[in-house]
Formats: sequence, structure tokens, C-alpha cells
Amino acid sequence: MLDVTNHPERRIQSIVLTVVLFCSLFFLPLAGMAEDEKTGEEEEQASAVPEYRIGPEDVLEIFVWKEPDLQREVLVRPDGGISFPLAGDLDAAGKTPVEVQEELTKRLQKYIPDAVVTVTVTKVVGYRIFVVGKVNNPGQFVVGRYVNVLQALTLAGGLTPYASENKIKIVRKKGDGEITFPFHYSRVKKGRNLEENILLQSGDVVVVP
Repeated sequence: MLDVTNHPERRIQSIVLTVVLFCSLFFLPLAGMAEDEKTGEEEEQASAVPEYRIGPEDVLEIFVWKEPDLQREVLVRPDGGISFPLAGDLDAAGKTPVEVQEELTKRLQKYIPDAVVTVTVTKVVGYRIFVVGKVNNPGQFVVGRYVNVLQALTLAGGLTPYASENKIKIVRKKGDGEITFPFHYSRVKKGRNLEENILLQSGDVVVVP
């Protein structure tokens, strides 16, 4: 067996090898943990769903703690407004339940200083999407949760054999105009172009040529 004590160069090589081995054993697992943590955060962000925004014709249950006369279901009018005792008229459409809750609390505190208000959406009617064109079941869909493009196509029964998979588009109203988003079905279903599989907003139209 070679005695490294009599060979300085070999002794240095042995020390370097030991240090490298130690670093690989100690730091690589930490790097793997950091990568797993990063991947988990990215997956959580990708799966995050925005809080529901109230739409016309939705039904809200409004509860004021210790005020049984102020517990009731309220229908959101077609113009997006609601009426509530002591609070008067306020806009609800386009807001989250928490935002409506905060507005009601602010208004009721003039009459009930310690008012505690809870707003819950008990019936979702305002979130409507449309799928038209070469699908098996085209039409309007009232959905109780946010859906993405693939889910909307599933609701519509899937594509017909003659559909142009890579020419699908989503049309969304914005102000006085419209914006469109491309959707390449054949790529998305293979796990590519996943950023195109957007969450649909109420009123969006998925067009399948």
C-alpha cells in the first residue's frame, strides 16, 4: 500500500478528494430540498384560483351577528347592485364577497357600531361562459367555479372530428373592444403551451373553428 505521507502531491490530492466527497454528501441533499421547495411553490402558484367575483343574478346570504332581522338572502340585480336595510344600495357585481362584506360593515357601523357582517354566495348564476363552433355540445354554461379552457371544452362535450385543434381562440370583452387569446389544443393536451390554458372570466367565448 502506497504511503501518502512520503508523497506531498498525493497527500494534497487525497485531502482535496475528501473535501469534495464531504461537500457532495452535505450540500447536495440541501440543494435537492431547496429545489423541491421551489417546485412546490411553483405548483402552488400555478394551481392558485382567484377568489370568486360576484356577478348579476347571483344570490348572496348576508348575516349580521346578533341582528336576526338583518339576516337574509339578497339577489344581485341585473345592473350589479343590491339593496340592504340601513345600508341602502351598493354595487356588488365585480367584487369579492369580502369586499361587499367590508362595504356593508362600514355602512352599518353608523347604526350598529360593533356590526359583524358575513357575506356568502349561495347561488352562482353570474359566472357564465360560452363555447361555440365545432364541439359536440355548444352553448352557454353556468358554472359554480372558475374553469380553464380545457375544462370548458369538456363541458361542451369535446371537439368534433372536423375541429381545427390549433386555431381555437378565446374572445373576451374589454371596455368597448375585445381581446383574443390563442389556444393550441394538440399542444396543451401533450403538456406543452400550458400557459394558454387560462382561467376563463365570466362572459368569455371559446371559439372552435
